[in-house]
Amino acid sequence: MKKLFARIKLPAFLEDERLLIVSAVMLVLAALDVIVAFFIRPLVAVLLLLFLIGLVAAVFYALATITANTNKYISDLSYRIKRGEQEALIKMPVGILIYDDRLNIEWANPYLQQYFGDQDFLGQPLSVVDPALGELVAGKQESNERQKIHWGDHEFEMIIQKSIGVVYLMDITRYAQIEAQAAEERVAIGQIFLDNYDELTQTMEDQARSTLNSYVTNQLTDWANNFGMFVKRIGDDRFLLIAYVRALKKVEKDKFHILDVIREETSKQNFPLTLSVGIAYGEADLGQLALTSQSNLDLALGRGGDQVVVRAKNEQARFYGGKTNPMEKRTRVRARMISGALQELFKQTDKIFVTGHQRPDMDSVGAALGIRRIAQMNGKECYVVIEPDQLHSDVQRLMQLIGKDPDTANAIITPEAALAQATGQSLFVMVDHSKPTITGAPALYDRLAARTVIIDHHRRGEEFPDNPMLVYIEPYASSTCELIAEMFEYQPTNVAGLNKLEATAMLAGITVDTRNFSLRTGTRTFDAASYLRSNGADSLLTQNLLKENVDAYIQKNHLIDSVEMITANMALCTGEETKPYDPVIAAQAADTLLSLNGIEASFVVTRRPDNRIGVSARSLGDINVQVIMERLGGGGHLSNAATQIDGKTVTQVTTMLREAIADEQAEN
Repeated sequence: MKKLFARIKLPAFLEDERLLIVSAVMLVLAALDVIVAFFIRPLVAVLLLLFLIGLVAAVFYALATITANTNKYISDLSYRIKRGEQEALIKMPVGILIYDDRLNIEWANPYLQQYFGDQDFLGQPLSVVDPALGELVAGKQESNERQKIHWGDHEFEMIIQKSIGVVYLMDITRYAQIEAQAAEERVAIGQIFLDNYDELTQTMEDQARSTLNSYVTNQLTDWANNFGMFVKRIGDDRFLLIAYVRALKKVEKDKFHILDVIREETSKQNFPLTLSVGIAYGEADLGQLALTSQSNLDLALGRGGDQVVVRAKNEQARFYGGKTNPMEKRTRVRARMISGALQELFKQTDKIFVTGHQRPDMDSVGAALGIRRIAQMNGKECYVVIEPDQLHSDVQRLMQLIGKDPDTANAIITPEAALAQATGQSLFVMVDHSKPTITGAPALYDRLAARTVIIDHHRRGEEFPDNPMLVYIEPYASSTCELIAEMFEYQPTNVAGLNKLEATAMLAGITVDTRNFSLRTGTRTFDAASYLRSNGADSLLTQNLLKENVDAYIQKNHLIDSVEMITANMALCTGEETKPYDPVIAAQAADTLLSLNGIEASFVVTRRPDNRIGVSARSLGDINVQVIMERLGGGGHLSNAATQIDGKTVTQVTTMLREAIADEQAEN
C-alpha cells in the first residue's frame, strides 16, 4: 500500500495541504502535553511551550505557502484553459461564424474562411457574401438541434445558437460520401413475372415455346448485364433479380425500357407477352427484402400488370410502365377458385356486411346485392351497408324498387346499424373499391379490418388494407358486377338464385361502367350480361334506372359548356367555385366529352357536396388517366380514374391538374 501511494504524484499545493493537516494534529497534541506537563514537570512544560510556539509558526508558514501555491495553480490552469479555447477557435476543424441581429458577419475562425475564398466578408451581410449560406442560416435559426445541410460542394452538420449569434459548421463531406456509397452498394431484390405466359404457351408447339423462352431469357440476361445486375430464371414464368442500388437507379432512369422491348417484339410474333416486376431495397434483412419484393410484385399485378413497382423501406412506391390497356388474362379457373374461397370464408362467419365506396354508383350497389345473394345461397345472413344520404338519382330509383321487396329492403342497413350488429366473427366485404379511406362504412372497416374481403376491378393503389383475408382484383374486367356474375356458376344449385331486381341492378352496373358496352368490354363481359339476362334482368328497366333527371341533365350540360382544350386531344371542364356538383354528374360529363370528335381524354374538376374538390378523368384507352390521377393522390383504371383533394379551390386543383398532365407528358 505504501508503494502504491508513493507512486501517486500530487500537485504541490495538495502536498502542502497534507503537511498543514499533520502540523495541526501535532499542534493539538503539543498543547495537551504542555497543559499536562505544567502539573507534573514545569521544566519540561517550558520546553514543550517553546516547541509549541515553533510549531504554530510552522503552521502559519505552511498556510501561507498553500494559499500562494493554490493561487498559482488556479491562475496557471485558467491561462491554459483560455489558451486552449483560443487555439481551438483558430485551429480546430470546425467552422465558427459570429453574426449580429441583421445577419452581418462579425467574425469567422480561420477554418471557415477557406470556404469563403479570398473575399473580404467581415461586416458584410451574410446573404451578400454567400446567398446560399445566408438562406440556410436565416431559415434554420429557430432550431438548436444538429442539422445536415448542403453548402457548395460540401455537406455540413450545422448548429445555430441564435441567442448569441453563432453558427457552428462541421464538414462531414467525407462521411456523407461514405454513407452515400454504402447506400448505393446495398442489395436490391426483384421478382420478374411473365404476366400471361400460361395463356400464351398452353396452345404453343414445343419448338415455339422453346423459342419464346430463349428469347425472353436472353433479353433479360443482356439487359441485366448492361446495367450490372444479375438475373436468374427460377420458374417457367418467373425470374429472380439481384442488383445494387446504384444499378437500380440507372435502370429507373431508363424507365425499365425492357418492358416495351419484350412487349413490342413478342407482339410482332402474335404472342404479346408482358412483364410485371416488383423490386425492394433498403432492408438489412434479406428475408424481409424478398417478402417486400413479392408484395411489390403483387401490387404491380393488382394494377393490371405490364409494369414495375419499386419501393424502399418507409418510402412511397414508384411505378413504371402500365401505360397500355391490360389484356384479358383472367380465366374461369380463377373465378372458380375465388368463388370456392369465398364460400369457405362464409362458413367461418356469423354475419356478412358488404359495402361499396362512398356515394355508390350502380356498379357498387349491384355488386353488393350480388354478394348478398351468394351469401344467402350458402345459408348466411348478409347485409348491404349504404349511407342513404349519399345516393345519386339512379341508385335512389333502385332503392325505391327494393323498398317494394321486404326481404331485400330489410337487408339494406346504415353504417351505424351495421356497426351495432357486427361481432368478432363477422366478415366485411368491400366491393368496387380497395381503399379504406373511401369505403362506405369507415367505422365498420376499422372494427373488422382483420376480417376483410376485397372484390374490385380497379387497379390496386398504394393505399390498401394490411392483411385482407381474400383479394379478388381484376383490372381486366369491365366492372365488379361482371366479376361477381361469374361466381354464380359455382354456387349451390338447389337454392334460389338471383331474382329479377338483383339481376337488373347488376346488369345496370355493367352498363354504367362500360358506357352501354362501348368501352372496356370483352367476351366475358357479354357472357356475364347474358347470364344476368337469363336470370330475369330487364334491359328496359335498366334504361329507366339510368335515366337522368332534368336537374342533373342541366348541370351536366352546364359543365360541358365550360369545356376548353388542354392539349390537342385533352378536354377540361371546370365547375363554379362555390357550387357543389354531384360526383356522378361530373363523371357523366367526362364520359360525354369522349363522344366528341378529336377528344381522347377528358377531365372534369368540380366542388363536391363534402366540400372537397373532385377530378373525374376518362380516356378512350390510348391515354393513361390513372397515372395522372395518381400524381394528385387518386387512382382508378387506365381509362377511368378520379381523385378528391382537401383544402384547395377549384382553380388551384385545375392548376395542379395541368401541371400533372405536363409532367406526365414530359416523362413520356
